Amino acid sequence: MPFNFPIFLTWLRIAVIPLIVGIYYLPEGLFTLAEKNLIATIFFVGAAITDWLDGFLARKWGQSSNFGAFLDPVADKLIVAATLLVLLNFDRVPVWVALIIIGREITISALREWMAQLGASASVAVHFLGKVKTTMQLVAISFLLYDSTLFGIINTGILGKYLIIIAAMITLWSMVYYLRKAWPVIAEKS
Repeated sequence: MPFNFPIFLTWLRIAVIPLIVGIYYLPEGLFTLAEKNLIATIFFVGAAITDWLDGFLARKWGQSSNFGAFLDPVADKLIVAATLLVLLNFDRVPVWVALIIIGREITISALREWMAQLGASASVAVHFLGKVKTTMQLVAISFLLYDSTLFGIINTGILGKYLIIIAAMITLWSMVYYLRKAWPVIAEKS
């Protein structure tokens, strides 16, 4: 297993997950809910930045690896799923949205594994739509975590609810895209 700075950033993203979840389980009185929201948002936004930074640095420094290519999307899926569960607990995201997002991640991960076994990984290679989906999810979740007024004018809770629904629609669209790309291989090899 290779280890370099981009992979360290990916592991750091995974390590932040218990901090984002755990902040909400600290004893009442230690922090207000608004303070917990702010702390969780800072951790989440920091992790989201490392999602971009680890890939950028791996390419720039020539430190791309198969392990890094595996770990990066796993870290993304774990942090999104864990944070969605926190948001569900606070009724900040509808159940159907969480099911779409988490269900898509499981479906496409399984599809990619299956396509790899069939020797057809290229048919479900990462597409720009998947990157848009991830970005939209990260932005929406950041707003939903903060759940307050930003700059005195932006109600992040309301904006986040609209954005997470848009993110869910893009998530469905990307799932259909990958399934359609894989369908010829599935039809041929089944």
